[in-house]
Amino acid sequence: VQLQASGGGLVQAGGSLRLLCAVSGRTVSRLTMGWFRQAPGQERDFVAAIAWTGGSLDYADFLKGRFAISRDIAKNTVYLQMNSMEAEDTAVYFCAARETGRLGSRSNGMSYDYWGQGTELTVSS
Repeated sequence: VQLQASGGGLVQAGGSLRLLCAVSGRTVSRLTMGWFRQAPGQERDFVAAIAWTGGSLDYADFLKGRFAISRDIAKNTVYLQMNSMEAEDTAVYFCAARETGRLGSRSNGMSYDYWGQGTELTVSS
């Protein structure tokens, strides 16, 4: 399974951006997908996840409803729509995937089997 994250860049505070994670080697309908981020000098944080069934979505509490995760099975791609962006959202964003049989919280990065290379996002204030 390979993951290719894209869509990062420079955006002004208050703006919106959508990240993409293109998946190859397995259909996203059989993978739980997650987004994580790592700010400079910080540990990696959970952002959002979508269960392989598509029926369960998880979000980090600090997002306050600003982000939304979704997927397109036909395109085998997972998205992270980010709105009302803040300078604190500046980070490298990673998409990750785990097999359907994997146990543990979807917010735990250690439970994921595959990781993309990350896409860098800068929010200017």
